[in-house]
Amino acid sequence: MDYISTYMNFLPIIKELARAYQEFEGYSSAHIRGLGLLPVQFDVIATLANQPPMSFKQLGEKTLISKSSLTGVVERMVQKGFIAIQENPDDARSHLLKLTTKGQKTFEKVFPDHLKHLELVFQKLSKKEAKEVEESLKLLRTIFTK
Repeated sequence: MDYISTYMNFLPIIKELARAYQEFEGYSSAHIRGLGLLPVQFDVIATLANQPPMSFKQLGEKTLISKSSLTGVVERMVQKGFIAIQENPDDARSHLLKLTTKGQKTFEKVFPDHLKHLELVFQKLSKKEAKEVEESLKLLRTIFTK
């Protein structure tokens, strides 16, 4: 009995998921870089935009940035004037992050432009196909949830 063909019929799913993510990442990242940002900077700006200030922990939970990279990313964004750090009135041990005026203006410029860029490819799906993809991804995510 062939163990791989019998028990590992999920390998094509993993392969296609990885390929889809790589293609999406390449398409999205190239555009973001063309707007003058790194993908991690875009992720932080989009997450902090139009939100109340949040802690490093909250930002880490809401972005795709690894915890080990987040501190450096935030420090560089503070230096560039995109983010301000303020004291947390509820917890003296932590700080809150928020967009500066420059960060908010950057968001207002790049976010709609990037959404239009993504729409160019996602509009290739019918509404039914888009819903099916969404539901399939939700199902896939739930099998990994504890």
